[in-house]
Amino acid sequence: MKNILFVCYGNICRSPMAEMIFKDMLFLSNKKYLANIESKATSMEEIGNDIYPKAKEKLLEKKVKIERHIARRVQREDYSKYDLIIGMEQSNIDDLLYIFGSDPDNKIRLLIDKDIDDPWYTGDFDTAYDEIYRGCKDLLIELSNDN
Repeated sequence: MKNILFVCYGNICRSPMAEMIFKDMLFLSNKKYLANIESKATSMEEIGNDIYPKAKEKLLEKKVKIERHIARRVQREDYSKYDLIIGMEQSNIDDLLYIFGSDPDNKIRLLIDKDIDDPWYTGDFDTAYDEIYRGCKDLLIELSNDN
């Protein structure tokens, strides 16, 4: 079983969306045994807050099960806790490398082949959801093929 961490700037939009989407995919495909999933932030700005209401609305619209969420920040010791650490954009990767000091085990990567724009700023939760969903779907295929 893999321990996977999704990361974005504040842990109130993209990374909790990825967490909930991927948990839902694992459940619906009967593959919960593949991974433990969590999400965290690179910043301190939203620590303690719930999922942003518009992100929650988008998940509910898509019938994704939402679990209780409290925004948390990545800690240096998280590097050893997770097998895969997935940022939503390059600035998240840069912040993670700063927090961890390096990535000797090549655990850190983007969810998809481009930045997923932060819908908190853009207001575009449709595109963010679609890109996160695509990335999670590809990740599920990858994990399934590894087992």
